[in-house]
Amino acid sequence: MASSKLKKENKASFLQNILMLMFSQVIIKVLGLVYKVIIVDVEGFGNTGNGYYSTGYQIYMILLALSSMGIPNVVSKLVSERIAKGDFLAAHRVFRFCITIFSTTGVAFALLLFFGADFIATDILKASGVKYTLMSLAPALAVVPPSAVMRGYFVGLGSMKATSSSLVIEQFFNCILSIGFVYACIGKDTAVMAAAGNLSTSCACIIAFLYLVLFFSKRRGEIKNECLAQENTTEQTTKKEMLKIILSVSIPISFSSLVSVLGSAIDTVTISRCVQNAFNSFGNTAVELEEMAMELYGILQKAETITHLPLAISATFCTAIVPAISAAIAKSDIKQANRKITSSLFINSLFIFPCMAGFMAIAEPILKLLYPSVPDGALVLRLLTISLPFSSINFILNGILYGIGKSHIPAIALTASSLLKLGLNVWLVNIPSINIYGAVLSTVIYNFIIFTVEFLVVRKHIKLEVDLVKCFVKPILSSALMGVIVYLLYILLKPVGNTVSTLVSIICGMLVYAVFVILSKNLDKEDLESIPMGAKIEKILTKFHLV
Repeated sequence: MASSKLKKENKASFLQNILMLMFSQVIIKVLGLVYKVIIVDVEGFGNTGNGYYSTGYQIYMILLALSSMGIPNVVSKLVSERIAKGDFLAAHRVFRFCITIFSTTGVAFALLLFFGADFIATDILKASGVKYTLMSLAPALAVVPPSAVMRGYFVGLGSMKATSSSLVIEQFFNCILSIGFVYACIGKDTAVMAAAGNLSTSCACIIAFLYLVLFFSKRRGEIKNECLAQENTTEQTTKKEMLKIILSVSIPISFSSLVSVLGSAIDTVTISRCVQNAFNSFGNTAVELEEMAMELYGILQKAETITHLPLAISATFCTAIVPAISAAIAKSDIKQANRKITSSLFINSLFIFPCMAGFMAIAEPILKLLYPSVPDGALVLRLLTISLPFSSINFILNGILYGIGKSHIPAIALTASSLLKLGLNVWLVNIPSINIYGAVLSTVIYNFIIFTVEFLVVRKHIKLEVDLVKCFVKPILSSALMGVIVYLLYILLKPVGNTVSTLVSIICGMLVYAVFVILSKNLDKEDLESIPMGAKIEKILTKFHLV
């Protein structure tokens, strides 16, 4: 294979790649939580500003799904399959062809968003103030697709460095610039402040794109040498055949990416319209109704921002599992593929269930800690937390289905569940006494249906040898006990103030959960090898017969 940098990066193991992505995704989500918490508490922003900010961003995400969200998985799958057969030149041809196609697509969607912003905001969303946010996000659509191709290429080669580093850089600048831009607009209209916050996304995406170009250029010589070495030995594929191969994989994956975003987009469109319709007979003006809709949607987005933090860990499994399973399937190594799947499910459970228990136990204190000026939304957060296990496992199931060539299944499941969510939203959000909670309940049902369909298909095609006690029963019991302790500890410390009592409860909860996991003897040597300093921890736990 390659030499020097490429060789060193591509030697990373499956679990090392997962850990690299996990670490980067945690940083990304923490930074995302930080700047969103800060700007929501800025004077004049609040829940209403968060509503404008999130509404425009969701429309951007729909166009992003159409133009690029499936690209990393598409490119990594096609590249990893060719690398598994030792055909480096064919893999690079996939990269060059994809960069041309998707760069053109990105520019087209950027122009569509910029010039169609007024129509989308006024006629579709019924929230005219969102226009400025949409225009500020348009430049990002031009650079994200080629960035996604480069990330997918290196993931397919077995290196997660380009993906993890570029995403962290992007989010770092997004965090800094978003806070700076919003503060610079204090005193201006709330919709303008929201647009300023989203302008940072475009700036950060451009910076990340420049990093990826530099990353690729430093390895260009090694890549060229590998291609020249195989110039007369590799299988030749015409551009027409290449396009057919790419479209056969990218259309189902991109469609499922689109439909997955549609779950949130349905909330974006229906909440604004249905809330205004529900309270129209209460004597409110059109401006008041729009602000009310944006405020309620802003509350929902606060809860989603918090729950997306643990989901970021699950997303790493999907990114890493696609090339790993694709390579294993290409070699007909079903046993190896099954090991990677079961390992991912277990590690996922270790993170998701304690987060779920913590959110349930102290939802209100967490919101008061993060959003002191607008702490409302505890019930929304608790209800939304119910969908966490299904959402997290869906990431992994999607990765498995893409890897085994069943990429159309997520698209089917997501389409059916999205249609149901649309119907539930229109029905429930239109009821004044239910309003925003209707969208939350429909989200729980939406994720459960996707999980059920995808799990049944995966079980049909791969014999999953999952230890239910190890992967689910013990983590759930440990998490439930931790949740009770966290709640009681918060009640005991509440007189000293919300900040201290919440932080102490969370820290103690993490320590208690770690003790429960260790005492349950739910970790084996292979699990410990997948975490930093695992060998040292293994020696200590083995000494006390806890492994």
